[in-house]
Amino acid sequence: MNPPNHSGEIRKKLDELLKIAHKRPLNQPELALLNENAIGFDATLGLRYTHITRGEVRAMVRVTPSLLQPWGLVNGGVYCSIAESVGSIAGVVQAGEVVVGVNNNTDFIKSVTNGIIEAHATPIQTGRRSQIWNIELRHEGKLVALSKLRTMTLG
Repeated sequence: MNPPNHSGEIRKKLDELLKIAHKRPLNQPELALLNENAIGFDATLGLRYTHITRGEVRAMVRVTPSLLQPWGLVNGGVYCSIAESVGSIAGVVQAGEVVVGVNNNTDFIKSVTNGIIEAHATPIQTGRRSQIWNIELRHEGKLVALSKLRTMTLG
């Protein structure tokens, strides 16, 4: 027998929190609730949001062996995935409705083998139907990847 699927309830909580963030920054208990109920690919990555407000989202990922290439370096797709998640959350908070990524351009600058990767998304352009987000990914304060994410609203 399969355990009950609570992802619908969790998605509802996520939607409520992002609507709050559209009006004001999420506080620490709200961020903790969001992180404790991570689902989907964010949960797989171990992505933890540290700041969410209109115009700025920050998050972090602790590097684990599952995120490494066979040669011991963080896989480039991890950087793209972090940028997609953080930029998409930024887009939803900005627009107040669901957005989807339509283009993700990520440049890899420096290799990472362990520690924490921090992401910081800020807007380049936020229109009614599309947005462009700049996402800087840093390790120990140094820029390791830079992404530009274009999103489109679904509403």
